[in-house]
Amino acid sequence: MMHYKTRGTCSTAIDLEIEGGKITACRFTNGCRGNTDGLSRLVVGQDAREVMNRLRGVQCRGGTSCPDQLSRAIETYLSQQQHK
Repeated sequence: MMHYKTRGTCSTAIDLEIEGGKITACRFTNGCRGNTDGLSRLVVGQDAREVMNRLRGVQCRGGTSCPDQLSRAIETYLSQQQHK
């Protein structure tokens, strides 16, 4: 499980796990609970790269959003896995 510190959003972190290219766990810390819980439920079981590409660039305030931060967390997670 990776703990990703978000930037520029009400949420402060994302706990993320990916296995076999699929998101197996996603949990936001803080943020708008209904939105972050809903987003987490929607992405679990989905292809990580597809989710990353769909959510990249979604804006709320300050040029980012919780979905955009999730896309960045996925990118970081996948990048770290390649270097292992």
